[in-house]
Amino acid sequence: MISLSGYHYTLGNILAVIFGFGLLIFVHELGHFLMAKKFKVKVEEFAFGFGLKIFGFKYGETLYSLRAIPFGGMVKMPGEDIDSATGSADEFLSQPWYKKLLIALFGPLMNYLLAVLLFAGLFITVGVPRPSSRPVIGEVLAEKPAARAGLKNGDEIVQINRVPVDSWESVVRIIHNLAEKNVELTVRRQQVLYNFKLKTIRDPVSGYGLIGITPLIVEEKLPAFKALIGGFNAAVFQSVFTIQYLVNKIRTRTTPEIAGPIGVVSVLAKAARSSLADIVYVLGVISTALGLFNLFPIPLLDGGHILLSLLEGIIRRPLDKKMVRLANLLGLSIIIGIFLFATYSDIMRLIFGVNKIGQ
Repeated sequence: MISLSGYHYTLGNILAVIFGFGLLIFVHELGHFLMAKKFKVKVEEFAFGFGLKIFGFKYGETLYSLRAIPFGGMVKMPGEDIDSATGSADEFLSQPWYKKLLIALFGPLMNYLLAVLLFAGLFITVGVPRPSSRPVIGEVLAEKPAARAGLKNGDEIVQINRVPVDSWESVVRIIHNLAEKNVELTVRRQQVLYNFKLKTIRDPVSGYGLIGITPLIVEEKLPAFKALIGGFNAAVFQSVFTIQYLVNKIRTRTTPEIAGPIGVVSVLAKAARSSLADIVYVLGVISTALGLFNLFPIPLLDGGHILLSLLEGIIRRPLDKKMVRLANLLGLSIIIGIFLFATYSDIMRLIFGVNKIGQ
């Protein structure tokens, strides 16, 4: 067992993190690999991990290898760099603009596909959280009338002011119409009926009466097709939420909270201590984030290759080498800056425990 930042991790937790992180990178690189093979672009090496090569074998023209550090991957194609390109027909940069675009695009798309499948798998096996229609209290909010009166999570409301209720909708309708009024609730708790008297409060925005309770949340399992639609919607929601968050930070000129490799591993490790469902959900979120980040139009990222390919398609000729070199240098500077900032944030969270992601 290993202790880190106040948490204890077993060997199983560690292996789950390695497998999960490796899966995200492998799927991403697999997208590039499959499209490169489809377009007859030579793939010199398809590596899982980076650093020292542990072992590998060659099949056809490609070396398939496993490297020591499992937090990465690589699809090595000749002619990826403008200075090393010779113009050979099997090189990456020798391909038409649309082929280069698709080779770059399929890495992030595979991450999105994986995220959809992970979310869909959860919706099929665990279910989608839904508020129950039963008049059962899911949570009693602290310092609200219900809490002060003694109501508890799991209480089933059977009467309000001696009027029977049979659904959460009826509970809401009655309470909303009784702002700042005395009410009497009859609830069933472990097959015993109890009466509670309390006074509602008025919501300052809507004017509705409130007592500080939320409905019971239940998991509704979905059939396969609906689960896939739900998985797609979940991936879209995560992407839109992230973009809106970043735009808001730029607009307000405040520093965004982002996680680097250390932070991502930390979040996965905490999920691994909880349950398989939590691991799958976190992997879906991270896979979506990985796909989205790689679509940003930053040179050297997949999004940068996509942007340059589109420009080449628009002007109908190869881009100026000097411009490409300058764009790549700018992209490298941006990527290094993001990596250093994210790593610094990760270390600060580990050392001081501030703004912990995933808690």
